[in-house]
Amino acid sequence: MKKIVLGFSGGLDTSYCVKYFEEQGYEVHSIIVNTGGFTAEELTGIEAHAYALGVKSHTSVDAVKSYYERIIRFLVFGNVLKNNTYPLSVSAERLVQALHIAEHAKALSADAVAHGSTGAGNDQVRFDMIFHIMIPGIEILTPIRDLKLSREEEIAYLKAKGVDMNFEKSLYSINKGLWGTSIGGKETLNSKGILPEEAWPTQVTKTEGEEVRLAFEKGELTGINGQSFGHPADAIQHLQAIAGAFGIGRDIHVGDTIIGIKGRVGFEAAAPMVIIKAHHALEKHVLTKWQLSWKDQLAQFYGNWLHEGQILDPVMRDIEAFFTSSQEQVTGDVFVQLLPYHFHIIGIESPFDLMSSKFGKYGEMNSGWSGEDVRGFSKIFGNQTSIYHQVKESANRK
Repeated sequence: MKKIVLGFSGGLDTSYCVKYFEEQGYEVHSIIVNTGGFTAEELTGIEAHAYALGVKSHTSVDAVKSYYERIIRFLVFGNVLKNNTYPLSVSAERLVQALHIAEHAKALSADAVAHGSTGAGNDQVRFDMIFHIMIPGIEILTPIRDLKLSREEEIAYLKAKGVDMNFEKSLYSINKGLWGTSIGGKETLNSKGILPEEAWPTQVTKTEGEEVRLAFEKGELTGINGQSFGHPADAIQHLQAIAGAFGIGRDIHVGDTIIGIKGRVGFEAAAPMVIIKAHHALEKHVLTKWQLSWKDQLAQFYGNWLHEGQILDPVMRDIEAFFTSSQEQVTGDVFVQLLPYHFHIIGIESPFDLMSSKFGKYGEMNSGWSGEDVRGFSKIFGNQTSIYHQVKESANRK
């Protein structure tokens, strides 16, 4: 029998795929890549469901830390927000999932690889492209997309195969991961509409303000309120538990899909939003003007290219190298005031703070130059513009 590796979530689409491929004569090997959205109990249930469907083997990959190492830390280094709004919660995790699925297919010497994407979204491109690059020549099968199946058709097929599972469709589709949770529903299908309070997975349970101290070392979050963490992914999850209860990081993202249409999706990302804004505040104190300028330009490209699935483009490694180099002195504490639905950056403390008072105080006094220095500098700094206007005026008089 031919081997096929199937990216498996345990939902309707991937459950259909297992029975479909079994009917086509394939030996199905399912794999789920946990990027922070599943509990141990949920993973155990998904494994049991996979074997009940008839898979030959099921593999569960804990990719939380590799997700951080491969992608998230560079999103932090670059302060990346798609369209100045979205921290790339789902698009980033799909890439690391595709990478692990491809690696698994290679390890099993699979004849084919499959995913349950439809033909309507970005994920089909992300999965397909990474598979084409990492495992060229291996056939990519996508029955949900290729057969243009409706939900009702999938349910009827599975029931005919004797599959017993929950076929009820929830009002909102929720995708949770380390770097945020996306929420889709009827309100996001149109250009106007906001998700109701009950649709948000994390409900607001804190109403009194709370201050947190975030410790960064070379751009990475390593401590919260004096508590150190063995890995930044652990710190992210801890901060999410603190800030999520305030309803922080809720928003609606409107963006351009890879396939050329616009889409809306709700998301909650308390920890990512607080971390990115706190990290950026620290950078503004410790980096030079041109470091900040070039980082902004590269980050916009990096975020857009990552969103479109191009994680394996070598230019991404070049930009990541620049980001990593820029973080050499991004070390210090950032103080953040958390409040219901929003937060404020109070300030920072860092041994690399370029606002050091020994060089002068903005708007008050200086110790690094004299008034005569500024007089000469101002004349030279505007010299070419001055020449331009003098030449223009002289020419206009003729």
